[in-house]
Amino acid sequence: LLCWFVLGSTILGGFMKTYGADALFLVPEYLGKVNALSALLVGMAMGVLFMSWNVTTFILHARRFTFLAATSKPFLKYCLNNALVPAFFLLIYLVRATQYEAQEALFSIADQLWLIGGFLVGFITLLSISFAFFFGADRQILRTLQPLAPRLDGMDPRVTDKPEEHDPLALPVSWYLNTRFRWRQVRSATHYGNLFLDRVFKRHHVAGMIGILLALLSLFTAGFFLEVPVFQVPAAASILVFFAILVAVIGALSYFLKSWSVLFVLALIMLLNYLYEQEWIDPRNKAYGLDYTKRAERKPYTKEALAALSSPKHIEADRLNMLSILNAWKAKQVSTKPKLVFINVSGGGLRSAAFVMNGLQSIQRVMGDSLMQRTILISGASGGMLAAAYYRDLYFQAKQNRLLSSTDPRYIDRVTRDLLNPIFSSMVSRDIFSPAQRFMVGSYSYVKDRGYAFERQFNEHTEGLLSKSLASYQQLEASAAMPMIFFNSVITRDGRKMLASAQPIRFMMKPRAFANDLSCSADAVDFQQYFQGLDPGNVRLLTLLRMNATFPYVLPNVWLPTEPVIDVMDAGMRDNYGQDVSLRFIDYFADWIRENTSGVVIVQLRDRTNDGWQAPLETGKATDFLLKPAAMLQHNWFKLQDYLQNDQYSYLKDDVGFTVQRVTFMYAPDDPSKGAALNFHLTERERLTMVNAFQSIHNQAQLVRLRKILQD
Repeated sequence: LLCWFVLGSTILGGFMKTYGADALFLVPEYLGKVNALSALLVGMAMGVLFMSWNVTTFILHARRFTFLAATSKPFLKYCLNNALVPAFFLLIYLVRATQYEAQEALFSIADQLWLIGGFLVGFITLLSISFAFFFGADRQILRTLQPLAPRLDGMDPRVTDKPEEHDPLALPVSWYLNTRFRWRQVRSATHYGNLFLDRVFKRHHVAGMIGILLALLSLFTAGFFLEVPVFQVPAAASILVFFAILVAVIGALSYFLKSWSVLFVLALIMLLNYLYEQEWIDPRNKAYGLDYTKRAERKPYTKEALAALSSPKHIEADRLNMLSILNAWKAKQVSTKPKLVFINVSGGGLRSAAFVMNGLQSIQRVMGDSLMQRTILISGASGGMLAAAYYRDLYFQAKQNRLLSSTDPRYIDRVTRDLLNPIFSSMVSRDIFSPAQRFMVGSYSYVKDRGYAFERQFNEHTEGLLSKSLASYQQLEASAAMPMIFFNSVITRDGRKMLASAQPIRFMMKPRAFANDLSCSADAVDFQQYFQGLDPGNVRLLTLLRMNATFPYVLPNVWLPTEPVIDVMDAGMRDNYGQDVSLRFIDYFADWIRENTSGVVIVQLRDRTNDGWQAPLETGKATDFLLKPAAMLQHNWFKLQDYLQNDQYSYLKDDVGFTVQRVTFMYAPDDPSKGAALNFHLTERERLTMVNAFQSIHNQAQLVRLRKILQD
């Protein structure tokens, strides 16, 4: 029954709402479109789940209803009388889907009818095929037992070895619904022996198991051929089939192992854990392009190793290299004392990607090239970085006359196309059932999983523009032909940052005040310098963006070849707004900035307001004394970052001796309860909301202010 609760909660917007799981079921995509065909596939998958649940419960509990063995089509009658829970779930799904399609996807009534019709056609077709299969089983059972029919009086030992004994688990049933939807009184089956009843039920058990094996085979096939578009079924369909198999597996363990099933599962977990510890099986996701083959050369992740990497000598060397980039930037400016611009973008899934892309394009339409020409560094997290990195390359390509314009609205559409469907499809079809497929990046081999699916899909959306290595940007950034990007992620072992840049940035490993303090440990790691010898420059930009945007559970943490092993996740854990990185950079080069510029401008594009009053943690429940401490930290995490970064900004602004100004563009929905969800999927209503958000009074006033600042 738990599967119905989880799926019902998901569809109603409870379970995994923040990840957009409800959209996968209510507006399923297939081949990039939401239409009757995608709904039909989900309907068929829903039918598989219904049949799996009925087959499994039939196998486990049919002996409670021995009268069924004396009827024709016993499995169909069982399903009809066992339909209350699935039928209620189906009703909830259809009602919720209709509401969602009208209110969120903004579909017309005709489109809604097509979707619901497609779903019902797929659902009914699957049930029809399944029951036809079981009717065939009924006929086979009848032919097998027909020779014994005249002797079903308890005299033939092959059939009636002994009269049926009372089953203490049997349920008292007086009436049942027949296949004509009429009530019929139960006939006694006590004159049939146990062997006969077992034969009837077990023949149905075999038929049911064959059906489940076919469902399992479909997931194996989909996972193996996931590169072929036609096999990229809607994620909802994969999830439903996965639940169907899960129900069947749990039922099989209970049926065959009975009270030993829990012990078997524990033993299996211990075996898998041992194989994992010995690295005989390795499902962990890797940084595509990094060399994992040299196990003997794994980098030590110790206090001493990081201290050596962030020594005063190394910090000074990288600082001098960065001064040459700043001088190259200065040489490209028109003014003798230009403003130095930093762009900070927030995390927030595709809602942030939409807001950042639309914001940068809108600024360019109004101000021309003045923003990007003055920008030295872009930093941030998650979805905002997806858009910022894409826009940077679009802008560069346009300046090289390789694109018509970097402000084309179609790029907003491209950066906000659905990424959730391929992630969940791969999670079910490939990560669980077909994890053995591999692909190559240069001479290195990696397993295809949902991380690979994310990168592949985003690469398609961005037309291959970001399919480059980190090293390919080194010269472009060093000559100030394009702004630098620092890709930020968080090491789960101790919360330190992993900073990846095409440039050496060991000075970013410590605050400037502690650069020469050997007793102060680094709170960040320079990815390129740390992994020297393991080809860090070969790592794909798409991989660095994914490491920066690793939503917990949705995307896999990336593990790195260190000793002990570390892994990294979403940058938002430490710096969701990118400002932390910018402030440290400004602090290190304050002297140069004071002499060569007229001050610093931090342009921040964020997907949430910064006054701390939105979405407060509601309390007043009896469970607060247990849940509130953990809930407070999780619920207010980004607000706590805001409070800290506002303090940092204030201290720096008052200390450096030149003007530091911050211009903040914010997504602030008129109705916070109807704001866009934080995930890798946007509904049509959410997409329109994000595009219109930049036209708010606040954002337009900030645009006027930014234009005035950069004109001074």
